[in-house]
Amino acid sequence: MPDKQAGQQVGYIRVSSIDQNTIRQLDGLSLDKTFTEKMSGKDIQRPVLQECLAYIRDGDTLHVHSIDRLARNAKDLLNLVEEMIGKGVILKFHKNNLTFSPDSKDHMAKLQLTMLAAFAEFERELIKERQREGIAIAKAAGKYNKRRKITDELIAEAKARTERGEPLSRVAKDLKVSRETLYKNGIKSVLPFGNYIQ
Repeated sequence: MPDKQAGQQVGYIRVSSIDQNTIRQLDGLSLDKTFTEKMSGKDIQRPVLQECLAYIRDGDTLHVHSIDRLARNAKDLLNLVEEMIGKGVILKFHKNNLTFSPDSKDHMAKLQLTMLAAFAEFERELIKERQREGIAIAKAAGKYNKRRKITDELIAEAKARTERGEPLSRVAKDLKVSRETLYKNGIKSVLPFGNYIQ
């Protein structure tokens, strides 16, 4: 009877948005397959994560850069770890130096994982609270200015107004965007006779 085939080395990488770089995560590891996701980790109903969970099999090893890449709260993290161990998958968090395997009864590692997840969740809540307090203080001082989302309609309006001769600074102020944002989108002040201010 042939020996059981060795499991695959699988990587899961997640960043919060398309602007973040994934290169540093799991750099240098030799992986058979990598799942890369670019979205928030606020819950586990993420398409690429679910695809990864469906793919991994008994004997595979799943490599993750750190615990917050897999889940953003302690409950989801522990549920995912239990699910993978139950499938016979080894799970490695490289930054946290934690490994979980089906044949391991390392209660200290599980306790450490729980504590790390809880602290990370607590830290995120503190950051959110500080942000809310900062916004409240700025609003009370009349200094809070929420950035407006740049849309095609906004750019078209800005262009039409500057071409009618309105100053760029006034258009930017009315539309609640910076002059630099309008410049980057090709909007310039127009002088009489159709000349642009460079």
